[in-house]
Amino acid sequence: MIKRIVKMSFKLEHINTFKTIFKNNWQHIKSFKGCQHVELLQDKNNPCVFFTYSLWDNEESIEAYRNSELFNTVWGATKILFNDKPQAWSVAEVLS
Repeated sequence: MIKRIVKMSFKLEHINTFKTIFKNNWQHIKSFKGCQHVELLQDKNNPCVFFTYSLWDNEESIEAYRNSELFNTVWGATKILFNDKPQAWSVAEVLS
């Protein structure tokens, strides 16, 4: 199992647009083969900063998603709203 965290920062005026994009595609992402869970989180101190937290079967599943039409559509609509470069981490559980 791979845990994936992506940090994104948006221009204030684009927050609602991003939320709509994510809401409209969340079920599709969650249903993508190899994806076990997806959630959207917002920083409590900076409303422009969001995180996605997702669980994937393996790296191959993440790569398949990143090469999919769904990702290209969602990312294409999202990346033009950023006010900073996004960051992403694939992490492994150490202690739970």
